[in-house]
Amino acid sequence: MFLSFHFTMPTIVVAFTIISLYITFKWYSSTSNPKNNRPPSPRKLPIIGNLHQLGSNPHRSLQTITKKHGPLVLIQLGNVPALVASSAETACEILKTHDLIFASRPKLSITDTLTYGSKSIAFSPYGEYWRQVRSLAVLQLLSNKRVQSFRQVREQETQVMIDTIAKSCGSVIDLSELISSFTNNVICRVALGRTYGEPEFIDLLIRFTYLAGCFSIGDYIPWLSWVDRLSGLVARTKQAAQEFDEFLEGVLEEHISKKKMVDGDQNGSDKRQDLVDILLDLQTEKTTNFILHRDVIKAAIMDVFAAGTDTTSTAIEWAISELIRHPRVMKTLQKEVREIANGKPMITEDDLEKMTYLQAVLKEAMRLHAPLPLLISRESTKDVKLMGYDISAGTQVFVNAWAIGRDPSRWVEPVKFHPERFLNNPIDYKGLNFEFIPFGVGRRGCPAIQFATPVYELAIANLVYKYDFALPEEVNGEELDMTEITGLTLRRKSPLLVVATPHFG
Repeated sequence: MFLSFHFTMPTIVVAFTIISLYITFKWYSSTSNPKNNRPPSPRKLPIIGNLHQLGSNPHRSLQTITKKHGPLVLIQLGNVPALVASSAETACEILKTHDLIFASRPKLSITDTLTYGSKSIAFSPYGEYWRQVRSLAVLQLLSNKRVQSFRQVREQETQVMIDTIAKSCGSVIDLSELISSFTNNVICRVALGRTYGEPEFIDLLIRFTYLAGCFSIGDYIPWLSWVDRLSGLVARTKQAAQEFDEFLEGVLEEHISKKKMVDGDQNGSDKRQDLVDILLDLQTEKTTNFILHRDVIKAAIMDVFAAGTDTTSTAIEWAISELIRHPRVMKTLQKEVREIANGKPMITEDDLEKMTYLQAVLKEAMRLHAPLPLLISRESTKDVKLMGYDISAGTQVFVNAWAIGRDPSRWVEPVKFHPERFLNNPIDYKGLNFEFIPFGVGRRGCPAIQFATPVYELAIANLVYKYDFALPEEVNGEELDMTEITGLTLRRKSPLLVVATPHFG
């Protein structure tokens, strides 16, 4: 039902003007405090602040802003103050020196809906719950022993990908789709016990990932939250959350039914357990220090998907893209992996640590193409003095890992793909070197690094070992379109289409 308002146009104009002036005054008052020493800020507009400056690729827009105003900048996103760090020094201050103060996450409506009220490790606020579930993940799901127990899965699925390419040699292959299928199969087998390749599930994953990277205006200007409802964003998010929940409920029931059919003696079968089995065992045994509700189990599985599918496939895509664009680097890498493999049918994880140039290539690709360019936003839990500036509690924080990886004060020829810079160089992405932090650092750094790394390394090594790659229609590799699109991760805008030729030697 529509409501009728019997106001004249002049009355409406006057009322709108008064409201606008009031909102502008309140906004200016809330963002201007001469008593505090704030970081430098770009000029902002009333109500929206600097939202209009983010654009479709905020990592690039924010890099431009920090180039003008300095490596630590305060911007205004609607009602929310946000700190942007774009240098190794500022990242160190936030992620190490004041890590505890900046260890929380802002509550964002989309991820809150998708992750059972922010119950996932990635998006839950800092506190006792987060400490408990992160400890569970690190000790039970992502320990070195557990990661090694899934080695066979990684190697088998890598072989499946290699064999799939063999069936299409000489034809144009959508390598993006193939890599995405590969990482999805690895994660499904590790987490759920089997692959799920049904089109409906793949479509759900795509929608879920897309929505997780969407921007909700209501999070920053609450009185405009109706825009999210009107655009259908709220409805689509709720629908995807419901569908994913129904899928995970089916997975849990399937595992529970299987457990009832066995004797219950799991001695010696740990290597055959998937992550759902492990979580259900912990729930039954009540060995955790908190109640492992079903929603917590489902949120933990979501974390594994988030850490292992989109981010890993994105990293593999960018690495292969750079190799195709740089034939010299490709040939050097192929020479190394082919000499070490020495004619073996496939490169295994035992071979990877011997491949120093491979490690350099993967680091260089990650430096230029951080899968999470702004990491995941953090939030200050109390007022803090940061590098001489006053930062208020409730300030969102974006660490521009993408810009830090291209900082000319830290990297020679920063936009050049030059893996040799990492040879005989101790810089790594494990969190000790703040000029290179694609996985984050500190308490909220990605706990799944050692899970994702062998998937990434094994895929690249075998792809370049078994095949030579070229672009369709004999297009020069240097002409490959490298346009980005920002979502949950920083992906290629166009699929990576290639022609593969098997290597015999």
